[in-house]
Amino acid sequence: MALRPPHALRRLTLGLADAVVTLPILRWTWRGLADDAFGGELPELRPADREAVRDMMAGRYLLASKLIETNGVSPFSLDVDHADWWANLHGFSWLRHFRDVRDSGERHFARMLVLDWISHEAQFQHDTWAPALTAQRIINWLRHLPLLLDGATPGEARSIQRVLGAQIQSLKVRAPLASDPVDALFAAIALLGAEFCEQDDKTDVPARVERLNTLLADQLDSDGLHLSRNPRLQLQLLVELVSVRHIAAAVKSEAGNELVAQIDRMHESLDALTLSSGEPVYFNGGGHLPHDVLIAIQANGPTRKRRSMLLGGYGILRDGEAVVIADSGLMPEPGLAGDLHASALAFEFSHGTELILGSCGPAPADLPDSKPLFRQGVAHSAPTIDAEDVPAQRQPVLLLDAADQLLTLSATGYGKRFGVELERRLTLLSGGTTLVGQDRMIAKGTPSGLLAIRFHLAPGTMVRRNRGEGIVRLVLPNGAVWSFLWEGASFREEESVRQSAYVGFHKTRQLVLEADVAGDGEVAWIFTLEQS
Repeated sequence: MALRPPHALRRLTLGLADAVVTLPILRWTWRGLADDAFGGELPELRPADREAVRDMMAGRYLLASKLIETNGVSPFSLDVDHADWWANLHGFSWLRHFRDVRDSGERHFARMLVLDWISHEAQFQHDTWAPALTAQRIINWLRHLPLLLDGATPGEARSIQRVLGAQIQSLKVRAPLASDPVDALFAAIALLGAEFCEQDDKTDVPARVERLNTLLADQLDSDGLHLSRNPRLQLQLLVELVSVRHIAAAVKSEAGNELVAQIDRMHESLDALTLSSGEPVYFNGGGHLPHDVLIAIQANGPTRKRRSMLLGGYGILRDGEAVVIADSGLMPEPGLAGDLHASALAFEFSHGTELILGSCGPAPADLPDSKPLFRQGVAHSAPTIDAEDVPAQRQPVLLLDAADQLLTLSATGYGKRFGVELERRLTLLSGGTTLVGQDRMIAKGTPSGLLAIRFHLAPGTMVRRNRGEGIVRLVLPNGAVWSFLWEGASFREEESVRQSAYVGFHKTRQLVLEADVAGDGEVAWIFTLEQS
């Protein structure tokens, strides 16, 4: 998607300024904190895995679902074509697995990995010193600084403190020049944590709280959802924010109180976008999130208030054990749409612990060329015409009738090309055991094209249909059987996939309804739980 000229110009200007301050002749200024001492005072709330420690010591690095065996060489010297693995390695989130170790050899190994990174990457590189990645690395080092310094020689301790200080100083210089708003936000979180952990001077903590509060307010809607509308980014930000929340709470100021409230609203928004199966929806770059981290972070949020609601361009229905979450296709603000998917009118549906319908998910990190494919409308449980995507909308129609558990969504982007607008109605009935859908074509010109409505089934779902019957039965992994009926379209079944960042591709199936585009045409369909 082309950037708006003002945003593009601002991005170019800031990029040039950042290129200047990262020139070798100016990077010496980053050493201004080299003699400052930091103490690890940031809490780590994510769970640790002792097996991960043993694997790393054996040269096996399982990061972001990708297992790499180093065969005795430094992991930081490897050229690995897997962006998530690489970012996880250089972000040091895996340090948490060493948190509770008592064995001196294991603690020594963690420190040697940090020193190994310093030997490879202490000199500035644009990729490993990218603002967001540097911010995450700083926070992770501060969380586990006592572990890294315990048993270190004076020279090792000085090296760790000096490089930590240089990274913090680099963020102080570069954060105001960040062209990516998310980079600036991660930097503000890290700088607040660093200011709090500086042993000799904490006078700037209130100013850092105010700065973070302002940036967060600019990037969240009133409900606490990040304007990118990406559940994965929402969790990534919360992982870092929960470690500085106590700092904001301790600062008795309006900014401190509001920052705490904003973080709480972020918890509530992420929970609202989580299905009853425990998975946040696969929309706009969301994908599969680590369940143990999700639970640990959300356990530190406010009490859950689960209900049908509208949230940041999403419509949510909750009834009994069922949850439906649909995407209106709302276009994020410039600079925050990098993970936008063509998911207008798409929905995901769960009942109890089982996912029933979903999306294919974002492309795997080791298949970057597939990224556009997974962003298309056909990769979501949504209607499309001639397989073309619905353009994102600045003001999409999204209505909720909570009394009748009815969501109404509209897509206007097809009017010029195909002569119709699409309207989707989703209704939960009978305590969530029945989902009724109506996909209407509203004439806006000369209708043309082929309407296809796709339903991507959850992994492990078996499709059963007797020849000639107008009913399909879906057998879920837990044994529950759901019936699918339709009217006004032809039916076929196709292959599909659901991508998990932690277990890879799940082969699955999709149900496809097709009908010729016609003014005031309608396709109706229903999923209902068969009672035993």
